[in-house]
Amino acid sequence: MRARRNNTRKVHRGRVFDFHVDNVTLENGVTVDLEVIRHPGAAAIVPLTAQGGILLIRQFRYALDQDIWEIPAGTLNPGESPLDCARRELEEEAGVSAGDWSSLGEIMPLPGYSDEIIHLFMARRLTAARQHLDADELLEVREVAFETALTMIGSNTVRDAKTIAGLLLAARVLQSVGSGG
Repeated sequence: MRARRNNTRKVHRGRVFDFHVDNVTLENGVTVDLEVIRHPGAAAIVPLTAQGGILLIRQFRYALDQDIWEIPAGTLNPGESPLDCARRELEEEAGVSAGDWSSLGEIMPLPGYSDEIIHLFMARRLTAARQHLDADELLEVREVAFETALTMIGSNTVRDAKTIAGLLLAARVLQSVGSGG
């Protein structure tokens, strides 16, 4: 036992996540209240074009009060698999579908206070589809060379954690394939 939850209190139920305060006893005997964001999970996609580029999204994020560069991503619906979520979000946000999908793994972006897991995928063989944004999504889709996207990380132009992880994991896969691995 690393921690025993004594009780939990839901402080807020939101559209995307819930906020709880859990009273827990740690293995060292200390009892504390911990604030936890309960999140259904998400999927994020590194969409590779036939020209060797990647589709990035420039999206306004209210919490930061700025536009940021991201890979397409979204929250899992109840009962939805991560891959189905990725397929849905790629079409909704980027206006493309993919004929080839591979998993890049999972990340935990906020493990100190959230149970969110983001499932990362690489999508290839893209074809045009109908983009249908949510009312609160203000974004533009842009194709950039894959190397340019990696450079955007180093120049601090791409700062979003899921995007950095997705691009670096995809680069590792592409390098392995390119070297015969």
